[in-house]
Amino acid sequence: MQQLIEDLEVLGSSEGCETFTVSRETSTGKTRKLYIESYGCQMNFSDSEIVASILAQEGFDTTSDIQSADVVFLNTCSIREKAEQTVRNRLAQINQLKKQKPEMLVGVLGCMAERLKSRLLEEEKIVDLVAGPDAYRDLPQLINQVDEGQKAVNTFLSREETYADIAPVRLNSNGVTAFISIMRGCDNMCSFCVVPFTRGRERSRDPYSIVAEATDLFHRGYREVTLLGQNVDSYKWSHQENNKAFLEKKGIQDVVNFANLLDMVAQVNPLLRVRFSTSHPKDITDDVLHTLACHENICKYIHLPVQSGNTRILELMNRGYSREWYLSKIDRIREILGEDCGISSDMITGFCSETEAEHKDTLSLMDYVQYDFSYMFFYSERPGTLAEKKLADDVTEDVKKRRLQEIIQKQNEHSLLRNKRDVGRTFKVLIEGYSKKSNDFFQGRNSANKVIVFPKENYNKGEYVNVLVENCTGATLLGKVVS
Repeated sequence: MQQLIEDLEVLGSSEGCETFTVSRETSTGKTRKLYIESYGCQMNFSDSEIVASILAQEGFDTTSDIQSADVVFLNTCSIREKAEQTVRNRLAQINQLKKQKPEMLVGVLGCMAERLKSRLLEEEKIVDLVAGPDAYRDLPQLINQVDEGQKAVNTFLSREETYADIAPVRLNSNGVTAFISIMRGCDNMCSFCVVPFTRGRERSRDPYSIVAEATDLFHRGYREVTLLGQNVDSYKWSHQENNKAFLEKKGIQDVVNFANLLDMVAQVNPLLRVRFSTSHPKDITDDVLHTLACHENICKYIHLPVQSGNTRILELMNRGYSREWYLSKIDRIREILGEDCGISSDMITGFCSETEAEHKDTLSLMDYVQYDFSYMFFYSERPGTLAEKKLADDVTEDVKKRRLQEIIQKQNEHSLLRNKRDVGRTFKVLIEGYSKKSNDFFQGRNSANKVIVFPKENYNKGEYVNVLVENCTGATLLGKVVS
């Protein structure tokens, strides 16, 4: 049994598919324990906090010990085949544990649940419960169905659900940084992507509930929030159905876009840092960039996925911009926010029909931009996407892997170059906790989202300190606190 538990604790991490287990132990005397693992993007981690909140109201404590759990949920990712295979491997391990504890309820949540739906229950028979990203309010009823001896599934996609009224239970929290979901879904229909099919259409959350959540977090000691959405630049909320005379009297805006929202959250308190993810190149505006420039506490970092450096491939991907347009946006970011603004990217190599010359266009674009870091993958065809239906996945896996290695090597070179620029400079850093290697050192990030490690001395988590960078690696800045 002990070896099985040890295997369960280490299984699940894979390249490009982050995994977090619930680490918040609650023991209020409730009769049932909930254990959650989250895979993939930050939205899934945020959703798991919503799930924990919903079930806390239904008599569940949370546990980080899977062996003591009554209900085990995997909040899943479908962005690539490897991500789904990671979950299947994990379920196989969990089902071995369930043989020794038959009363344990096992459920799959999130994007993989939405994509495969009842197949996980009926054909593969590896779980008891399946719930899509918009069905979490229904989890108490679904659990009751399983308790009564039935299988349970709800993969209904909503056009309204934002979970705006639910206060998340902060799970893997350091008590300093937190996620705030500002919108759900995606309307972009990139040909390689399953997100529009697994998370539905875009809908934006009430901005005043977002500000209220940020305010509450600040009063509870948090000093950084990250505003989350599949495409935050598409955020747009309208109060047109409410009483306009009341709105005018109270000074409430009738239409709020992303630039407006950033300004509102930044004004919660100057000591509250604000980050956001993810931006779509075709939608980020000068208004957003100028808002960043106006507020010291909005971090100067933009994740701006390019996916490919070739215009023909971008058209096949249905990205909505050309190589030249993307580079002009990079120039605009540098013009308004300066060379120190951190920029990162996502890149897919080996997309349908990509030639060697088109692959080199991606490498040359990387040379122009010099990203601080990137998330890099070779193309993985996903069932149901426009590319799977209309394009041939005709680049061999060997070629994909070789091209990916060239992209990774290029990015490593650029990351080191960008970090070397910072040696000898001093940055304001929010202390997030101990470094990964030693409790004698703290780590935090600067405004450009770069991790800086420095001696702990007498400082405390959650404080701002000025750190002089003395050395660096390609991934980390190393320094010491100065006055």
